[in-house]
Amino acid sequence: MDHPNASSEILRELIAFDSDSEDELEQLFNARENDDQQANGRRRTGHRGSVPGHRIIQRNHNDGHSRLWNDYFKPDPVYHEGLFRRRFRMSRNLFLHIANAVVANDTYFTQRRNAVGVLGLSALQKITAALRILAYGSPADTLDEYIQIGESTAIASLRRFVKGVVTVFGERYLRASDQNDVHRLLAQNEERGFPGMLGSIDCMHWQWRNCPTAWQGMYTGHCRSPTIILEAVASRDLWIWHAFFGMPGSLNDINVLQRSPVFGALANGRAPEANYTINGHQYNMGYYLADGIYPRWSTFVKTIPCPQCPKRKHFAKMQEAARKDVERAFGVLQARFAITRGSARFWDVDTLDDIMTACIILHNMIVEENGGSDHIDFDGLTTPPTMSHTQTAEFRSFIQTHRQIRDSSTHSQLQDDLVEHLWARLGSSD
Repeated sequence: MDHPNASSEILRELIAFDSDSEDELEQLFNARENDDQQANGRRRTGHRGSVPGHRIIQRNHNDGHSRLWNDYFKPDPVYHEGLFRRRFRMSRNLFLHIANAVVANDTYFTQRRNAVGVLGLSALQKITAALRILAYGSPADTLDEYIQIGESTAIASLRRFVKGVVTVFGERYLRASDQNDVHRLLAQNEERGFPGMLGSIDCMHWQWRNCPTAWQGMYTGHCRSPTIILEAVASRDLWIWHAFFGMPGSLNDINVLQRSPVFGALANGRAPEANYTINGHQYNMGYYLADGIYPRWSTFVKTIPCPQCPKRKHFAKMQEAARKDVERAFGVLQARFAITRGSARFWDVDTLDDIMTACIILHNMIVEENGGSDHIDFDGLTTPPTMSHTQTAEFRSFIQTHRQIRDSSTHSQLQDDLVEHLWARLGSSD
């Protein structure tokens, strides 16, 4: 912005010169014009150059890398594997696997020299900074003393890291369940007394501290502060099979469900088959355990509020216990990555979406590493074939399936059958 007294300053400078100093006057105007052009160029490009009075911090990047290498990554590190798992939320081998894949995907993490030939930050420093922010939810400038990385570089590393994780590992660790997964989940949950169960579904709110003022009314709900909603489906081993993130916090679980693609494949006839029998009745669609706010659909099994008879009391107890799978998954996700438990300090929804998605992917990778999901052989998976026009379900079939999903009578029958089934199991165990 031009200074309001610029013309008067130029006038005073002109008066101070002798009238015969035409060359000096010409030099003065040329200098003024060059300064204005440079200022306009900086405004257009966003590069301001050196800021007068700004103190440059001379960080020792080599010292930060050496400290990090000696403490955690050399053959005989200072801190053992247990402390590495606590501070990085995963084993050293898994960390290095992720780091190598992210570096191969994005040249930003490749260590390079600057204009004067000095080595910059290493990939270990950038990725460690990103993971520490995810794991501890700490501000970016708290990493400077140990890793020797600036605040702006730490934030940039976090953004590039989560994008790299989503790009490289998203298809593998956020995939939909296939026929083998459905069979395994049905078998596992039948042992728990819930044949036909595919998991539990619920929503989690993530507080958005830096929500723009114009959006705060839309993102503020019962939490009394702006939040963003994550809808997830989790199994007993805490694997998150479905994640739908980004809905404003003013919505409830039913509003999120109306926008969620959780039943999209089922309605389009592309979902794996789930055939099972309960109490002599045959069913062909799996269901999720849900809390009381969800609708009475055939794909949901809810608890019974205020049960009176012993059968219903036992069913409510078993349903509420099994439904905690998704609550446990949310708790473990927030414990591993504290950034999802605290207040989000970024301004744009896209970055928050990448952060939440990357945390879920890393969570599933850790579950797999710890032996969850029965050691799924992901290497043998193939990409589902593209549905052609002849394979796509007709509109009438879509409407019929859509009605079956929302059938309240099937919901009541399924609930009654499960009440009898669980009561029979209790009697046989006695």
